[in-house]
Amino acid sequence: MTDYPFNQPTQPTINEPKPPSIARRILGFLGSVLQTVVFAVILFFVVNMITARIRVEGDSMEPSLIDGQFVVVNKLEYALRDPRRGDIIVFNFPLNPTRRFIKRIIGLPGDRLQVLDGQVFINGNLLNEPYLAVPPAYNDQWDVGMGEVFVLGDNRNNSSDSQNWGALAMEEIIGKAIFVYWPTESMGWIPHYDLVAAADGG
Repeated sequence: MTDYPFNQPTQPTINEPKPPSIARRILGFLGSVLQTVVFAVILFFVVNMITARIRVEGDSMEPSLIDGQFVVVNKLEYALRDPRRGDIIVFNFPLNPTRRFIKRIIGLPGDRLQVLDGQVFINGNLLNEPYLAVPPAYNDQWDVGMGEVFVLGDNRNNSSDSQNWGALAMEEIIGKAIFVYWPTESMGWIPHYDLVAAADGG
């Protein structure tokens, strides 16, 4: 029997990948940062297209909203449907469009609205308003035109609203106030009352 020398099989040569250079790592990091910044900018513009944030100024909406609260406004709300009685809206102040006001919609196009002895009547029907702390101290009557809404503050006797300067053109509406986000102890969804049944005599 002939003995043959046992040769170990040759191991294939493996080329270890070189670690990326410092320049390549810096470029990769900068690329990731750029992607994050671009995403943040796009998100910022999208959020600002569909929402607004405003600060409640004054006590005209008490007790529903308090001076100093910050609220989120849904700017797409009325692209999808018409305004409703009871909605709390943000709009450009007709006498100074650079200012933004927040009030509640009480009257809709074609409504006849009357305030008498501390109560509000829409088309002759009494409006139930559980959100009022103090009834209005004034008496008057208004007709709401087409393309308009009639807005009042919940603090009726300390509010600059439609009883002072008339009905609001719908094109001045920015959106519907939906959420209080500051201060944190006030954080929560803003209640909107369905006033349709009361106004229509239902």
